[in-house]
Amino acid sequence: MSKKTVANLSQSDVAGKRVFVRVDFNVPLDDSGKITDDTRIRAALPTIQDLTGKGAKVILASHFGRPKGKVVDSMRLTPVAARLSELLGQPVVKTDDCIGEDAAAKVAAMADGDVLLLENVRFHAGEEGNDPEFAKQLASNADLYVNDAFGTAHRAHASTEGVTKFLSPCVAGYLIEKELQFLQAAIDNPQRPLAAIVGGSKVSSKIGVIETLLDKVDKLFIGGGMIFTFYKARGLNVGKSLVEEDKLELAKALEAKAKEKGVDFLLPTDVVLADNFAPDANSQTVAVEAIPDGWMGLDIGPDSVKTFQAALETCKSVIWNGPMGVFEFEKFAAGTEGIARTLATLTPQGVTTIIGGGDSVAAVEQVGVADQMSHISTGGGASLELLEGKVLPGIAALDEA
Repeated sequence: MSKKTVANLSQSDVAGKRVFVRVDFNVPLDDSGKITDDTRIRAALPTIQDLTGKGAKVILASHFGRPKGKVVDSMRLTPVAARLSELLGQPVVKTDDCIGEDAAAKVAAMADGDVLLLENVRFHAGEEGNDPEFAKQLASNADLYVNDAFGTAHRAHASTEGVTKFLSPCVAGYLIEKELQFLQAAIDNPQRPLAAIVGGSKVSSKIGVIETLLDKVDKLFIGGGMIFTFYKARGLNVGKSLVEEDKLELAKALEAKAKEKGVDFLLPTDVVLADNFAPDANSQTVAVEAIPDGWMGLDIGPDSVKTFQAALETCKSVIWNGPMGVFEFEKFAAGTEGIARTLATLTPQGVTTIIGGGDSVAAVEQVGVADQMSHISTGGGASLELLEGKVLPGIAALDEA
């Protein structure tokens, strides 16, 4: 997936031009409407500043929340414009709508180096429907296109895919470039041994990624609620732990494929059990062969963490997607936190450590080691689909390098 990027655009390519930049400003807000985490806004700054520095008129487009094609006042991008203005140290004008007269008038009033933020593109049903007429209206105020929204690159929406039919050139921003560089390289051309740690509650949501990884990795570590489907497939008692009964044969097949491929397939050796699904549940730690009836597994145990740590020490690249347990409950967070700390110690030893989006990102942030990873992916579903080897429409639509 070698794509043209912002770095390929010279000053003469963009000076005085209207550049439509798709960003992902879908940031969390508290009850008073204040932004609680501006990571996604800060992640877009290199692309925005590169373009304004070259004299472009930068028109930013983003979704926010799930308004389902209707105007929802609590999902307006007003707080985002204010925060972006602070970060850039320059005014950021926001439009009342992403298309129509107000947007056209505010674009027409832009000077070179100005930044304009269009209102939430998902206020129109045509965005998620990838309606060509809506895409054409979005594109009508711009000359060229940059996509820097990796989190929505797996969606063929009007602002991620449709507009590329009306604008040229269409290139990747620095954030997307970095995502492709790390995630793609980790799969296609990794430093070996390559390990993948896959967690999460269900095998079904990670089937594609596990199957793909078995063709690529040297070691595969499984954690999270999905381990109990593998244990039950092995004939072990799992108490009242989460099990996908219809995936038992698949679990057996995945283990068999790992063996056939010569991949080290590591499941936890002990688990932390709870008598019910609650933060203050009674708990006990047992070997996986000794899970009693009436108890459910909510984390991997201390012996498993040690075993995983020892197996990771010889690896040169590690991709982690999905927590080891219910880390939102303090009592059942030790497994996830142990893996996060392990990866943090491996990075300075020259190991490439990649956090593949979703809950694993929240986990490394919770432990306070996010800045000690080689790369933290900004996409949840997009990261997973890229790791699965799927084509991401928002990337496929960009010009080839």
